[in-house]
Amino acid sequence: MPVKLAILFYSTYGTNHRMAQMAEEAAHDTGAEVRLRKFAETAPASVVNGQDAWKAQVERMADIPEASPEDMEWADAYLFSAPTRFGQAPSQVRAFIDTLGPLWAQGKLADKAVSAMTSAQNPHGGQEATILGLYTTFLHWGSVIVGPGYTDPVLYKAGGNPYGYSHTQGADFDDTARGAIAHQVRRLIAMTEKLRG
Repeated sequence: MPVKLAILFYSTYGTNHRMAQMAEEAAHDTGAEVRLRKFAETAPASVVNGQDAWKAQVERMADIPEASPEDMEWADAYLFSAPTRFGQAPSQVRAFIDTLGPLWAQGKLADKAVSAMTSAQNPHGGQEATILGLYTTFLHWGSVIVGPGYTDPVLYKAGGNPYGYSHTQGADFDDTARGAIAHQVRRLIAMTEKLRG
């Protein structure tokens, strides 16, 4: 049976949306069954609509379903992608995580493979802290963290982050970026297959 992968993302201006799409493409190439889901927007509509780029991104994502606890229960593995906000995941991501208490209490998030990606405006804008902060939450769930480590030369070319792919906002999504994301996805799926036995 194919691995069931939930790719969950939050994107204000499109960077993490694009990363999630590249991850989805890579996952489909492995034969995985994929659900691409966005985290619900919790910012006031007046704030979103007051920024043209933010409003346009919301419109670009209009056809993507919002993440739900059911998606988490369905999946064998999770890939989170979210920008950094002062070294942490955005409040939209944390708000969703706060809905998962019942699943966590039933052990339904445990023993599932999980990985994370992020972005920031500059190379030292909190990417690693954001990923590690998410991993702390995943440890509470009992999930199995699958970082890319230094397991492929493309990771060095992409900046050398062993915790998960991180993108500098505004930089091109070149072959190196796509390769690093694809490698992280393939590794996540391979480890999920091992966990399932």
